[in-house]
Amino acid sequence: MNTQLTLRQHPLIRALTELDLPVTDYVIAGSGPLLAHGIRDEVSDLDIVTRGPAWELAQTMGPLSTAPWEDVQRVLLRRGHLEVLNGWFPSTWDVDEFIDNRVVIDDLPFAPLDRVLQWKRTLGRAKDLDDIDAILRYLTRSPLPPTVHPSHP
Repeated sequence: MNTQLTLRQHPLIRALTELDLPVTDYVIAGSGPLLAHGIRDEVSDLDIVTRGPAWELAQTMGPLSTAPWEDVQRVLLRRGHLEVLNGWFPSTWDVDEFIDNRVVIDDLPFAPLDRVLQWKRTLGRAKDLDDIDAILRYLTRSPLPPTVHPSHP
């Protein structure tokens, strides 16, 4: 990401925060976590998985439609740049468990990278393959905790 632009200054993140969804009832999925970790400099949209109050609020903001997988419903906002969904690969993850296992970055909830890696491997699209490589490079670059050696007298 451009070092001059913080995560919260990104136009899509700003648009999401303007929705004022309850932060405990959604998680940013799709490629959003790659943006948050600095793995990608840009994303064209945000996938926001919601439950309960966040989903109820989202449904008041635009027309409801069916997402392209597993009977998930969605509301497209900001000309489709924000896709608010009521599930994320439900045959793999329960929506509550998915949201509860979020990673918080800059006070925003994101799906963990291991989950991003799992669904991108499942989808296997060309853009997913590039993201898989980038995630794996990022994870292998991450510093390991220091090794603790027992003290010897």
